[in-house]
Amino acid sequence: MESELKDMNSNPPSSKEERPLLKSESDVAAAIEELDKKFAPYARTDWYGTMGLGPFPVTEKIKLAVAMVTLVPVRFLLAMTILLLYYLICRVFTLFSAPYRGAEEEEEEGGVVFQEDYAHMGGWRRTVIVRCGRFLSRVLLFVFGFYWIHETRPDEDSASSKTTSAEIDQKGETLEKEPERPGAIISNHVSYLDILYHMSASFPSFVAKRSVGRLPLVGLISKCLGCVYVQREAKSPDFKGVSGTVNERVREAHRNKSAPTIMLFPEGTTTNGDYLLTFKTGAFLAGTPVLPVILKYPYERFSVAWDTISGARHIVFLLCQFVNHLEVIRLPVYYPSQEEKDDPKLYASNVRRLMATEGNLILSDLGLGDKRIYHATLNGNLSQLRVFHQKEE
Repeated sequence: MESELKDMNSNPPSSKEERPLLKSESDVAAAIEELDKKFAPYARTDWYGTMGLGPFPVTEKIKLAVAMVTLVPVRFLLAMTILLLYYLICRVFTLFSAPYRGAEEEEEEGGVVFQEDYAHMGGWRRTVIVRCGRFLSRVLLFVFGFYWIHETRPDEDSASSKTTSAEIDQKGETLEKEPERPGAIISNHVSYLDILYHMSASFPSFVAKRSVGRLPLVGLISKCLGCVYVQREAKSPDFKGVSGTVNERVREAHRNKSAPTIMLFPEGTTTNGDYLLTFKTGAFLAGTPVLPVILKYPYERFSVAWDTISGARHIVFLLCQFVNHLEVIRLPVYYPSQEEKDDPKLYASNVRRLMATEGNLILSDLGLGDKRIYHATLNGNLSQLRVFHQKEE
């Protein structure tokens, strides 16, 4: 997130004469407002302002000051204790178990790299890891102020769009079929807190950078989740890449009940929670059923959406807020038609429209590239505002 906030202008003016004159403070503020309208899916609209920099009312400053010396230390200590406890549970119950080793081609070493995980491990040890993981994830959400999580499950009959492709015979009678296991859980992406919720609800695998598997504490936990470690760029033409690896895991989860379910965020990045971006097709290439889940975070003061704000600042504000809210809409399993199986783009588009309708979300065609442009331009304008404020001081 912080890297996305850096200025991406690679060719600055070479001389003072070529540099544009600084606008007035009001012009810069107007430019920021215009940017927020243009890149609305990423704009923050809470009390904390753009990039969480304020300005803050006096009452809000007092609340933050009090929370900083009361809530934040207690919550931080509890969160670290829970994380350490679950790490120790994972360490103990995987001590004498060999990890599942899924091989994939890696261009850097020119050989084979193995993705280790413990999610394929069966028996009582796996049961303990999953149940403890789900329970402690919910406890961690409670520590962060999510005391209640409101979940709704719309019935298939009340859904506003088709969620099954049941075959119909010539007499118009529906032929009953045994329900198929979803190959993936599909969710919109608002914050890193999304992962905690899904861990508490179903403990699925996620797609993560390969470096995550090497992190202290989190690395082992990610292996117990069965995370798919990917490298976004590859030089070798034989490298399967993100789509190939994800496609295999989706198929495996669909046909094998003992295989870990995979959780995917097809938008590819986070939004402010009011929009739904274009879906990538990786989750839909296999043509298997998917389970759509919609996450919404109602707020009054601070929005937990992770956009245009640094990670450290976001965590502090989150811990300072006494109560946070989360609403979940778990839609029925979506069974693709044959046409959707043959056309992953159509499949992804139809699921996206269903989720937007059921979750009252706004469709947007923007993507990660637009987000980076927005962050870079926004950061440049805020730098100008800092210059004006320094002059006034």
